[in-house]
Amino acid sequence: MDKKYEPIRSLDEIDTKIIKILSHDSRTPYRAIADKLEISVGTIHNRIEKLIERNIIKRFTAQVDHKVRGFNITAIIGITLNDTTSLEWLKDSNLIKSIVVAYDVTGEYDAFIVAKFKNTDELNEFIKELGKKPHVNRTYTQTVLNILKEDFESLDLEL
Repeated sequence: MDKKYEPIRSLDEIDTKIIKILSHDSRTPYRAIADKLEISVGTIHNRIEKLIERNIIKRFTAQVDHKVRGFNITAIIGITLNDTTSLEWLKDSNLIKSIVVAYDVTGEYDAFIVAKFKNTDELNEFIKELGKKPHVNRTYTQTVLNILKEDFESLDLEL
């Protein structure tokens, strides 16, 4: 069962500062956070555990340079579905491995995905496979020429 999401306004100043620090570098030791915020390591530990329990912190992760790993093509794909409530197209393990972001959206398309590929052959195969899915009516693909900004850390977390 999905955990209930709480509005960000339920965070106090200390929780917000902890999230900012961890968003910048999820490897930051509790001791360094405690020193910076001038509170005990135990308090930091307890607050982070509560943020995890409340599903405010979902996971600790690393920001990877996909180009270094050979993923030179980023595609943004709009998808129109026959059944807008179905997510079956997203459950295909052959497709999901390339998808880095998936959004359910309003407007002309029912969903948008961002996917990474090593070459145009992979992109072409992905689009063909996606188009074969029974719930997918049509797709619209754009390839990214340059990433001008890709920074989720900069979201304003002020109270």
